[in-house]
Amino acid sequence: MAYRFLSSRVVPSSNRLSRRFIFIFTISLSFMYLCYSILFCSGTIMPNQRLEEQRCVHLKNAGSKKLLQKSHYCTISAKARVISDETRAVGLLNLTGNQSKHTAFQKTELSDHKQSNNSNSPKYGNKKLPNALIVGVKKGGTRAVLEFIRIHPDVRALGTEPHFFDRNYDKGLDWYRGLMPRTLDSQITMEKTPSYFVTREAPRRISNMSRETKLIVVVRNPVTRAISDYTQTLSKKPDIPSFEDLAFKNRSQGIVDTSWNAIRIGMYIIHLENWLQYFRLSQIHFVSGERLITDPAGELGRVQDFLGLKRIITDKHFYFNRTKGFPCLKKPESSSQPRCLGKSKGRTHVQIQQDVIEQLREFYRPFNVKFYEMVGHDFRWD
Repeated sequence: MAYRFLSSRVVPSSNRLSRRFIFIFTISLSFMYLCYSILFCSGTIMPNQRLEEQRCVHLKNAGSKKLLQKSHYCTISAKARVISDETRAVGLLNLTGNQSKHTAFQKTELSDHKQSNNSNSPKYGNKKLPNALIVGVKKGGTRAVLEFIRIHPDVRALGTEPHFFDRNYDKGLDWYRGLMPRTLDSQITMEKTPSYFVTREAPRRISNMSRETKLIVVVRNPVTRAISDYTQTLSKKPDIPSFEDLAFKNRSQGIVDTSWNAIRIGMYIIHLENWLQYFRLSQIHFVSGERLITDPAGELGRVQDFLGLKRIITDKHFYFNRTKGFPCLKKPESSSQPRCLGKSKGRTHVQIQQDVIEQLREFYRPFNVKFYEMVGHDFRWD
């Protein structure tokens, strides 16, 4: 049409050469317009692909591995990239019909990529029932043993007291397992609840969990332990009766009130006999609360031996804090402060009359002797 119009109005009909030139010129313009349109559409369809490819090439040449890792386009496989780009092009060219399919493909591709990353992520172990328990005794030094032993790389310990075998047993072992820290197969899982030692049902319940559980009992001079127990209670309940009134039914006759928990806990032999109905004596390790203060490395060395661990915790980990009156862990590399037990530890004990202390020593002496004989060790509390 353009050819006829131009040839009839611009050039005379007799001039064939001119008409041929105009025809060729018109065809050339049309062809150039068609090529330009194709190139323009191609650039519009896949701009993101070209930009990302140029970015990937630039980053690779620069050796920027960290930047490449941040680019989703650079990290997916070449095959997935081609398929994604082709699908994107088809989706743009057929917006009305294929938009939902294209979106679904993108979600699937991203999901697969995330799953691939997760499958290569490191594993941090599993939650397991404890291999060892610090079962007692209250105010004997259980918190110190827990904090000291947990710096061992092969020990993972629960920081709080779960009270599972005395107060929360009805919640079940799955609930109990869920409280535990994740551990590797080579690591020991631990927790401490001092009240287990004097709970009648605790040995049977722990045995039902595992008859091979290792048990740690931190013992201390029962008279000193009772005074420490009372001091802690007094700090929370200032209006309680005096130590003497709680400790004796009849002080003049020297009749001790064994129903008071602070007194009863120190009758170690009675509680131990209950545990030996379910566990071998070799499964129970006794830590001296007194030596834990004077020789923490020595006591922790024996705890490590009992647990089958390499002796990693040594003298170099401790220093004696004169203000608190007990040892603390030296400053770890990851902290600017040393690790000492909290303010509730190391309280100044309530002053008790010496004759009261002597009466309690006489009361505990037969229980202590039987305890020494049973465990094969004299703790020298008399």
